[in-house]
Amino acid sequence: MLEIGKAEIQAVDRVLTSGKLFRYHRGGECQTFEAEWGAYVGAKHVQLTASGSTALASALASLGIGPGDEVIVPAHTYMATATAVVATGAIPVIVDIDDSITLDPDAVDRAVGPRTRAVIPVHMWGQICDMRRLKAVARKHKLFIVEDCCQAIGGSYKGRMVGTFADAGCYSFNFFKNMTCGEGGAVVSKTRTAHEKVVIQTDCCGYFWEGPSKTEGFCGPSARVSEIEGAILREQLKRIPGLIAKLRKHKARLIADTADTGLTLSPRHDPDGECATSLYYQLPSVEQAAEFAKLVGCGITGKTGRHTYNEWTPILAKRGHIHPALDPFKMEANTDCRMDYHPDMCPVSLDILNRTAMITLAHGWKAADLKARAKTIRDAAKAVL
Repeated sequence: MLEIGKAEIQAVDRVLTSGKLFRYHRGGECQTFEAEWGAYVGAKHVQLTASGSTALASALASLGIGPGDEVIVPAHTYMATATAVVATGAIPVIVDIDDSITLDPDAVDRAVGPRTRAVIPVHMWGQICDMRRLKAVARKHKLFIVEDCCQAIGGSYKGRMVGTFADAGCYSFNFFKNMTCGEGGAVVSKTRTAHEKVVIQTDCCGYFWEGPSKTEGFCGPSARVSEIEGAILREQLKRIPGLIAKLRKHKARLIADTADTGLTLSPRHDPDGECATSLYYQLPSVEQAAEFAKLVGCGITGKTGRHTYNEWTPILAKRGHIHPALDPFKMEANTDCRMDYHPDMCPVSLDILNRTAMITLAHGWKAADLKARAKTIRDAAKAVL
């Protein structure tokens, strides 16, 4: 969570004073935010959800993904990317990232099998995927793309906002994101039909509240947000362009001030479009990365405890549901799907991740803060290289 201020407090007060906390009413906060978010990212169909995880599962289901299908996911992402696939009844196929810490298009190309129907690129840690190459692979194999933008709110690729390159784009407004209402998420859908299915996935009675729909009703779950969350997000959206602009400026300054250290930056597919929430250096060895991280006081991307595939215990153990009959890993329809998971299955990813140091940036830093941070990085580089 980067910033919550008086504007958000006043927005919540406005909702509470109105007594209208339920999202369905004319001119409501959620409805207005959905229109504002659509205008911001350049999407026509937007639906708020209870979380980024719900957004991913709803988006996949809206495209017809289910039992018998495989969905390619990267070896490094929050586990919800994989569990969302399982939530639809499908099976996640885990493939390597590349040096950019995002999904490797060549690995996707090699991994496509007869049951593969979709791929989920993840704009990880605010780093932007190589969407040009990934779209080419998807076209070649006739795959759906669901963009996971949960960690890249406000990011863009070649001048176009992330989430709009795919059949669906998913966002998270969790407490830890650069735009937050505590929890919450959103789906942007390419077609009206998919959007209507997301609405019902988000609210089992959504078609009653939203008016006439061409989509037949079905028994969807409910994952609505309240007007309180919608009101907070409206204020957060006003902050995000300026916040990201500051972070990009800070990152550019640190890169310039440490350019002669011998450190290797992780590749960037669009430096102008990334969220710049962190700065990444790849060290020659795991040992050097660990020492560098210790001296700088930063993290290692492969050691977060929850973002790398070998830490996804429920997936590795193939426990897909509390009830065995509803567990996709045990469904007859998925018998021919690939699910031979083991902790060492993606050694290329593990090597990259365990050699990559991640330095978190703060939008509130002043010139003195940046100067001090650059000195710390320079001193650490001198000690380990």
